[in-house]
Amino acid sequence: MTELAVDGVVRGADLPEGVLPDGESWHPRTVMWWETWRRSPQAQTFTATDWDFLVDTALMHHVMWTKGRWEFASELRLRAAKFGATPEDRLRLRMEVLPTPAEPGPDAPVDGGSVTDISSRRARLSG
Repeated sequence: MTELAVDGVVRGADLPEGVLPDGESWHPRTVMWWETWRRSPQAQTFTATDWDFLVDTALMHHVMWTKGRWEFASELRLRAAKFGATPEDRLRLRMEVLPTPAEPGPDAPVDGGSVTDISSRRARLSG
């Protein structure tokens, strides 16, 4: 199992300019998608060929969102799965994203926070 920690590093290049027709700009949703991948723990494992494959995938993502070409959704899902987009994908790839310090793991004790015990609340109300 490959363990990956969130490290805050932005990897990969910006989306390339000049690849879209007629001076078109990248769809905002595609820009967000790309930036998510650049900041993902999985990006720690990406090689140059992986980034090239993701640029091609970003082109499909852009067309899907700008032209409403939803038939690209299944191909995008398959392509994103190769990089560990979902928990199931990461399990298949034997990849684990470690919880951040602010994000407790599944076995962490549950803190009651500011919740008042019901019996003390009842005692106060009943006087």
